[in-house]
Amino acid sequence: MTKHLHGHGHGGHHHHHIDPQAGDRRVAGAIAVNLALTFAQIAGGLVSGSLALIADALHNLSDAVSLIIAFAARRIARRPADEAMTFGYGRAEVVAALVNYTSLILIGLYLGYEAIARIFAPEPVMGWIMVWVAGLALLVDLVTAALTYSMSKDSVNIRAAFLHNLADALGSVAVILAGIAVLAFGWAWVDPLVTLAIAGYILWMSVAQIGGVIRILMLGAPPDLDTAAVLDHLRGIEGVASVHHVHLWQMQENAPALDAHVAVHEGRWSEADGIKARIKAALGERFGIGHVTLEMECAAHACEGAAAIGHG
Repeated sequence: MTKHLHGHGHGGHHHHHIDPQAGDRRVAGAIAVNLALTFAQIAGGLVSGSLALIADALHNLSDAVSLIIAFAARRIARRPADEAMTFGYGRAEVVAALVNYTSLILIGLYLGYEAIARIFAPEPVMGWIMVWVAGLALLVDLVTAALTYSMSKDSVNIRAAFLHNLADALGSVAVILAGIAVLAFGWAWVDPLVTLAIAGYILWMSVAQIGGVIRILMLGAPPDLDTAAVLDHLRGIEGVASVHHVHLWQMQENAPALDAHVAVHEGRWSEADGIKARIKAALGERFGIGHVTLEMECAAHACEGAAAIGHG
């Protein structure tokens, strides 16, 4: 008869986090300045006739919305596990990142469409308003980036909001250059061209980042871990006859997890607890896998023909 032993381990990588409350205050401050700037940019864009300025404003509004989502997700993610959410609420931040990147892609497509339409039907543009409002926007972008940069290193959610802001800062620089071109040479066509460049950058950045978020939500293996190397290491641990039904995924960002069936060599069942402890220690120390669930089986009664990965 197969006997099952379950074990959980929590350890592995350690990350330096900003105090949650201090982080919340930073995000709240960034939300306030971005909302104020959005209204100023929209007004400036309407008065000056600059599509690039309105594009920057819409992107800046998405910054504010992304920060609001990030702020809410941070607070939800800190809730402890309960009967409804036995894994906890940490993935709220990953879901928020998906919402943010999806919104950026939609904004990028819309701005690209508007820019192409304006290229074929140019309109007069007031360069001075473009330069002054975009200069103010750049200052706010830099302040927001400073508020969120350190937090972005440990949170896919905050990183999505930070990259929103970084793209907006580059957009503000582009609008300033477009305004100077309008003032110096009367090149109104530069305005939609800059808008198209902003849209292209937004799309490139968002598509590049959204894959990692989807990977977490699809329970994909952490991209920095070689699944085959993990399996080989497990098979090489003393007392392990075979490993099968392995699942390697991320519970949330920076939290790799593994569950597996481990068959113990015949005649060594009395050592099952010690073998299990060695496996968990090895996974934590070598691969940084802190959450481990193991189902121990005697090799004589192990699952026959079982797939090494998954339950196929």
